[in-house]
Amino acid sequence: MSTVVAARNPAEAMVFAALRWTWPFYFVGALYIVGPVLGWLIAGLAMLSLYLGPGIREDLRATGPVPPVVWGWIAGMCAMLVVLWLGHLSWNLGTGQTIKSSIGWAKGWALLALFPLAGAVLPIRREILIRGQCVVGLWTLALLPVLFVAPYAGLPERIFTSPLKAVGGPGPEYFTVFFYTMDPSNWTPRWQFYAPWSPFAALLGVLQVAFALEEKSRRWRAIGIAAGVAMIVLSKSRMGMIGLVACTLGPRVMPLVVRGWAWQVLAALAASFAVIGPAVLRAADEAVARFRGARADSTRVRETLQRIAGERWQAEAFWFGHGTVHPGSHAVEYMPIGSHHTWWGLLFVKGVAGFVALLLPMLWHTVLVLLDATRHPRARLPMAIIMTIVLLSFGENLEIQAYMLWPGLMVLGIHAREMRGDSEHF
Repeated sequence: MSTVVAARNPAEAMVFAALRWTWPFYFVGALYIVGPVLGWLIAGLAMLSLYLGPGIREDLRATGPVPPVVWGWIAGMCAMLVVLWLGHLSWNLGTGQTIKSSIGWAKGWALLALFPLAGAVLPIRREILIRGQCVVGLWTLALLPVLFVAPYAGLPERIFTSPLKAVGGPGPEYFTVFFYTMDPSNWTPRWQFYAPWSPFAALLGVLQVAFALEEKSRRWRAIGIAAGVAMIVLSKSRMGMIGLVACTLGPRVMPLVVRGWAWQVLAALAASFAVIGPAVLRAADEAVARFRGARADSTRVRETLQRIAGERWQAEAFWFGHGTVHPGSHAVEYMPIGSHHTWWGLLFVKGVAGFVALLLPMLWHTVLVLLDATRHPRARLPMAIIMTIVLLSFGENLEIQAYMLWPGLMVLGIHAREMRGDSEHF
C-alpha cells in the first residue's frame, strides 16, 4: 500500500499546508492568527461552492447540502454573537468594547461552526488531516531533544514574544515562543510545545494520538502516537493522562454496547459490585484525593474561580451574563473570573442563553457520534475528538482554544457528511 498522501484540490492543499507548517507558524508567533484566517477562508470557499454549484471547478464542488447537525452549530454560534451584543448592551460596555468582543467571537466561537461547515461541504478527505497531524508529530519528535535539554542546559524559559501580538488576542502567551515553563508549585520544568500553556498541550497530545491511531501507514502511525504521548507526559497534565486513556479506548469499545454478551458481562459486574462495592468506592475516593493533591494549588484556584463565577452569575447576570470576563483577586492568583472552565465561564460571561447556545449543538453532535460509533469504525476518530473537546471544556475556555482545535472540528464536519449518506436525520 502506498504511503503517499497528496492534496487533490486547493481546499485540501490549504488545510494540509496549515497543518504541516504548524511548528514554523509557532516559531514566528502566528498560530493564533493562522487558525481564524484559515477558518474564514475555508468556510468562505465552502459557501462559494454551495452558491455556485456546478459553476465552480469540479474538484471544489460541494459534496451535498449542509447536514442538519452543522446547521445546529451555525445557529448556536450565531446565537452566541447575539447574546454577546445583549450582554454588552445590558452592562453599557460601549461601542468600542462591543466591536472588540465581536472580533473576538470571529476568532473564537465562530470557528466551532466554520470548520465543521467546511468539512461537511468541501471535498476534503480525512486522510489529509490524519497525515498532516502525523507530520506535526514528526516536527515534535525532531525538536523534542532540544526542548527537553533546554531547562537543564540553563536556557531561558521563553525565547521571544512575536510582534504579531499587535493584532490583539487573549494574552501575550498566545504569541510567545517557549522552550519550557517552570511549575510554580514545585519549580520543575513543564513543556507546552506549540500551545500557550501545558494543560492545553496535553489535550492537543490526546488529539495527536487519536488522529495517529487512524493512520494507515505504520511508520507515520508510530510517529504520531509517540509524539502525542510525549506531549501528554512532558506537559505533566492530569487531564491529559485521563484523556489518553478515555479518548482512545472509549471509541473502540463502543461497538460492544450493542452486543448481547457485553450486556451479560455488565450484569455480572453489577451483581458483583454489591459485594466489592464498598472497597471499590474507598479506593476511588483515595485515588481522587491523590489526583487532586497532585496539583493542589491549581485545583484550589480552579474551584474558587468556578464558585465565584457561579455566585456572581446567579446574583448579577442570569440571562445574558456580564459580557466579558472580570479581573480576579489574589485569592485566584489574579486569574480572570469566567476563565479556566467553558461552562462556568459561559454562565458568567453570556448567562443561560450562551450556555444553551453551546450545549445544544454539542449535545446533538455527541449523541450522533456515539450512536454511529456503536456500528461503524468511521466514528472512532470523531468520538475521540468530541470526548477531548468535552474534557477540554472542563479545564479551558473553548472559544480561545478553538484556533488549535480546527483539524478535529473539520473531521466532525467530514463525519457529518459521511453520516448524511445514511440518513436525512444526519
